[in-house]
Amino acid sequence: MNKRNYQKELDKKLEELQKEEKMPTLFLHSCCAPCSSYVLEYLSRYFEITVFYYNPNIYPPSEYEERTSEQERLIREFNREREYEADRHLIHFVAGTYVPDDFYAAAKGLEQEPEGGARCTECFKLRLSEAAREAKAGGFDFFTTTLTISPLKDAERLNRIGEEMGEEYGVEFLPSDFKKRNGYKRSTELSREHALYRQNYCGCVFSKRESEARSAERPE
Repeated sequence: MNKRNYQKELDKKLEELQKEEKMPTLFLHSCCAPCSSYVLEYLSRYFEITVFYYNPNIYPPSEYEERTSEQERLIREFNREREYEADRHLIHFVAGTYVPDDFYAAAKGLEQEPEGGARCTECFKLRLSEAAREAKAGGFDFFTTTLTISPLKDAERLNRIGEEMGEEYGVEFLPSDFKKRNGYKRSTELSREHALYRQNYCGCVFSKRESEARSAERPE
């Protein structure tokens, strides 16, 4: 069975939309400002984008507040820079609810799983399910997530979950593998340009502990 190339699938979809001369709406789940930077730069010429910041996994609450603030700041700066570019719409922002207990319920029984394992799958399902539900309720043409930009995230798993949630709620999931074509590298460049806070762990208390353990093991 041939492995799917999600970047090529995205290319094909964007080409179709350009031929139709459409500017559809996209509900973009964002995990953080740095990861969203390249995705916003890339897709804002094809879609009218609303960023959906829904990440109940983030620990502690002060970290959540800092990451949310950085996301909003990046959007303000992008909009200011691109205000007079005719082929781009302004980017909108919607904050999801922050209820960490929703994440802990999804992760129950999987607390000892390593990062990237079954606990992460349940976290992806939680966030993409909410993104799909909100996208459908808001009448958006598409939804997707910035998560595929990370070299540590499995694009096949994320796209499969996104497609499943899209089918469940009746809204089209936009395929992606944003790390391709130096997407991750470009996100680091944009993060420097905008002086974005770049966290050293994915978000949840379990990934934070793993990150701290790795740091403690490194020789000084």
